[in-house]
Amino acid sequence: MGKMENQVFLSFVFYSTLLILKMYILAIITGQIRLRKKAFANPEDAMRHGGLEFYREDPDVERYRRAHRNDMENIFPFLFLGAIYSLLDPNPTIARIHFLIFFIGRLVHTAAYVLALKAPTRSVSYSIAQLPCISMAFQILFSVASYW
Repeated sequence: MGKMENQVFLSFVFYSTLLILKMYILAIITGQIRLRKKAFANPEDAMRHGGLEFYREDPDVERYRRAHRNDMENIFPFLFLGAIYSLLDPNPTIARIHFLIFFIGRLVHTAAYVLALKAPTRSVSYSIAQLPCISMAFQILFSVASYW
């Protein structure tokens, strides 16, 4: 079966692409906040925008940077796990549910992070998004272990 005939893989590609777009959007917003707040990470950028006094940290910029870093710490492993999981010929409905839960969890996590929503919204959404990753990881391990 070709990759584009594999419904699980297509579903994985769809949600993965949405997650990567979300990361790009977060990075762009971070840059816009940096410009608006005049809080630059590099002296040369600060000099270009008014002087070395703008070579500084800003709490809003840092909040978005932490959200972006958290995405990288979680979405990159999902990309690996989801790609391998897609090759195991899982049930397409179950696979889509795995991908959707992770996607929604990451959306809620990002919203909770950047909007400083009341606890435990962020930690609950993080934990829920980890469940499909743990499930995929175990299914991959069990599948690979069966060949030994």
